[in-house]
Amino acid sequence: QLQLVESGGGSVQAGGSLRLSCAASGDTYRRNCMGWFRQAPGKEREGVAMIYTGGSSTYYADSVKGRFTISLDNAKNTLYLQMNSLKFEDAAMYYCAAAFLCGGTRFQPLRAASFPYWGQGTQVTVSS
Repeated sequence: QLQLVESGGGSVQAGGSLRLSCAASGDTYRRNCMGWFRQAPGKEREGVAMIYTGGSSTYYADSVKGRFTISLDNAKNTLYLQMNSLKFEDAAMYYCAAAFLCGGTRFQPLRAASFPYWGQGTQVTVSS
């Protein structure tokens, strides 16, 4: 099994920054790609960013392009999400996810259903 544990969430003022981390353990070979998703109350879970673990290809939601950066330290089995210029609408529970099958016609980089492995989430609050 693959375990994912997020950390780094908290409360930040609008315009501020946070860095989220996601530590992977167990069957880490199952993570050919990893992503960050978020879910605000009353809203569907949405993809934020995704990265392939074997390379540098990344994908971002339009709403975070230029502000968020996803990165991966394979030596530490840790995924990061650097979030800058945070807005009120960025407030949500942020989840780390991983997948083994990261290609083909059914896979979509920012689609939650494409990822079978999930962490428990870390809360991000943005205040004025």
